[in-house]
Amino acid sequence: MTVTVSNPAHRSAEEIGRTTAGPRPLPPLGSTREVPLPEVLDVTLATGLRVLVARNPSVPMAELRLRVPFGPDATETGGPDADAAISRHLAAAELLTATLLTGTATRDRVAIDDELAGVGADLGVGVDPERLQIGGSGLAAGLPTILDVLADVLTGAVHPDAEVVRERSRLVERITVARAQPRTIAREALQRKRFGSHPIAREMPTGPDVAAVEPADVRALHAAGLVPGGAILTLVGDIDPHDAVALVEQRIGGWTAPHPARRLTAPPQVAPSNLELVPRAGSVQSQLRMSAPALPRLDARYAALQLANLVFGGYFSSRWMENIREDKGYTYGAHSGTEFVPGGAVLSVETDVASDVTAAALLETRYELGRMVAVPPTPDEIDAARRYAVGSLLISLDSQGGYASTLASLAADDVSVQWLRDHPARLEAVTVEEVAAAAGEFFAPSAFTGVIVGDADVIGPGLRALGGVDLP
Repeated sequence: MTVTVSNPAHRSAEEIGRTTAGPRPLPPLGSTREVPLPEVLDVTLATGLRVLVARNPSVPMAELRLRVPFGPDATETGGPDADAAISRHLAAAELLTATLLTGTATRDRVAIDDELAGVGADLGVGVDPERLQIGGSGLAAGLPTILDVLADVLTGAVHPDAEVVRERSRLVERITVARAQPRTIAREALQRKRFGSHPIAREMPTGPDVAAVEPADVRALHAAGLVPGGAILTLVGDIDPHDAVALVEQRIGGWTAPHPARRLTAPPQVAPSNLELVPRAGSVQSQLRMSAPALPRLDARYAALQLANLVFGGYFSSRWMENIREDKGYTYGAHSGTEFVPGGAVLSVETDVASDVTAAALLETRYELGRMVAVPPTPDEIDAARRYAVGSLLISLDSQGGYASTLASLAADDVSVQWLRDHPARLEAVTVEEVAAAAGEFFAPSAFTGVIVGDADVIGPGLRALGGVDLP
């Protein structure tokens, strides 16, 4: 027989958390005045390569990020053939990234993979209109091997004909599929709407553009564009910063060029205008994309704008999400945020909704934008956004990979690690009045432009009645 003996001194968690007057109040959160981050050694080599190294011994690994400015040749993009030149550059750049790790004069694809695998490492390559990026991680003890392989592909990648032809066929297939997706259509339409013919508006080549690229074009672009002057190499991990810089200089010092990398020029400022309806026959959903000017990180008003954005649509507890998802049920998700572009930043607002509620969703979006101006964020809304902003910043910097990616991104905009350390204090110092001023300046409905992708026959009449939308 089992006998249970009660302990009158024992209280459950629920009992501890309550008093006779009700639930016990939680203590207030403390302020985070500075983010404790490792020091960063910042050195520019004679080749023009900038090297950032930070020691983070949390795990015996090393994270690597190489960012090379990779805009098109300015001499080819200023004339009547500019659009074709941008297309050729983008197509060749995509094939360059796809074949960069497929062989050098001394290593074939298998040898590259085997050497990296031997030190628990991997490398990946990507490109966008602004930059080419190589990133990866591996055992800290294997950093010399990782840098050896990186140096070999930077200086000696041969982009074999067979590999270029194979990847060209695969890329054409992937692009064909991607270009049929509504999100891709909406993104391209928005980029054209806000940036016109600027190269930053072209994020994906067409299938015919890629099919026209020859192996010699890829090798020529590598020689002309993949150069160290202006590039940034970021290393974070269980490594000594000074030893790492010496190792980089020893292993990658042979990567040289007589000219710097090609930086993308600043795009035009986003101008307010009517939204544009982009027809997509038969679509059962509509993609709403809106945009307005924003602020770069170093602007004194950036922290206030960051909090205003969170209140509007920057996280799940935002006003816009509460309205069109929780209250109206128009969408599964709605998000707003800042995109950083050369020379500045833009505000982006996006959601996908069913065709039959497109006009209603646009109406509620305009209402919430207007409410940011007429009914500015309250102290409670700002405090909640502030806690989210500080918490998410700390989480993003907690891992070696997160810290490396953040350092690389900030360095590209000439923002130092000290800005990161001080940012929580800036967020804490922002006043209700400053957030209201940012909301009034940047979230006014009249400041926006944008596009709506959907079935024009279904959504056109409602949008016409609302006004402010150019229909085909």
